[in-house]
Amino acid sequence: MSSPAWAQLRIGMPSGFTGSVAAGVKENAEGARLYLNAVNARGGVHGERIELITVDDQFDPKTTVEVATRLINEQKVLALFLNRGTPHAQALLPLLTEARVPLVGPSTGAMVLHEPVHPWVFNVRATYQREAARAIEHLARIGMARIAVLQTDDTFGADAYAGAARGFAQAKLEPALLAKFPREKPDFTPLARQVAALQAQAVLIIASAGNTAEAVKAIRAAGSLAQVVTLSNNASDGFVKLLGPHARGVIVTQVFPNERSMTSPLIREAMDLAKAQNLPGVSPAMMEGFAAAKVLVEGLRRAGPKPSPEGLRDALEATRGFNLGGLSISYSPTSHTGLDFADLSIIDGSGKFRR
Repeated sequence: MSSPAWAQLRIGMPSGFTGSVAAGVKENAEGARLYLNAVNARGGVHGERIELITVDDQFDPKTTVEVATRLINEQKVLALFLNRGTPHAQALLPLLTEARVPLVGPSTGAMVLHEPVHPWVFNVRATYQREAARAIEHLARIGMARIAVLQTDDTFGADAYAGAARGFAQAKLEPALLAKFPREKPDFTPLARQVAALQAQAVLIIASAGNTAEAVKAIRAAGSLAQVVTLSNNASDGFVKLLGPHARGVIVTQVFPNERSMTSPLIREAMDLAKAQNLPGVSPAMMEGFAAAKVLVEGLRRAGPKPSPEGLRDALEATRGFNLGGLSISYSPTSHTGLDFADLSIIDGSGKFRR
């Protein structure tokens, strides 16, 4: 009996190419293709080209599972890749186990994908909890005590807030306001009024790019000048455009080195490839896709010619000390965490992320 034929090296990316996260998702895919195109131009992996199949899940967890199932059963993808969203990645977990197909580089820092270790999930980026704790610690360190938190009422919001709570505890503070809002069609006007009435010095917004931008606009309309902080899921040029005139001064946590730092081998490689492909540069969201693609390709190389999904999974789990470009990444049967890098950036007057 012959083994299944995976056409070329097919990789499936079911993600929110429309909806509130579309800007960042498109940059994720652009960054991944930046690296994959370069690999294919050099002959691919073991002589086979990598085909990235992107499918819009409309940022809906139910649709994520539906389109991912079709990618596995009809397109015969070797792996799912770079899927955006915590509830969406969680919804995929039973499918990964049943189909025995890995998910590489999910575009979420959800702790549920790290602990307990899921045998079919390979994280690349740091956790949201690490980012949120770092953000609160920074605000406390510069003397801000009245810090409000606006949190999307889903698993992403709950997970990230757990990190923020650790930051508050470390600083011996309590949030001045902790308010949840629905992921779909939230009304930020009453929450913004509360932020203003409390004279909050800062507000941490845990939400998608579209909702975060709307929250910022409402906060400014309410007369509050609070320092706005958000997480790396919004580290995209598209998010800056959504903010418009309110972008300047917004702090965004980051999970990769400064995208303009030529001292970072990872960034320098991406910048050189971007220049060769006539792109103006790279954004943080592109770097997430670029790094995830590097890990994926390394797994495919280690898996050998004509890999199966299980072969790719085994190759990734045996990876130790892979140099991603100044950052080392390792996996084992007891850890699929990947990187632990977290930093802060601020959007400047020209719409660029400054460290």
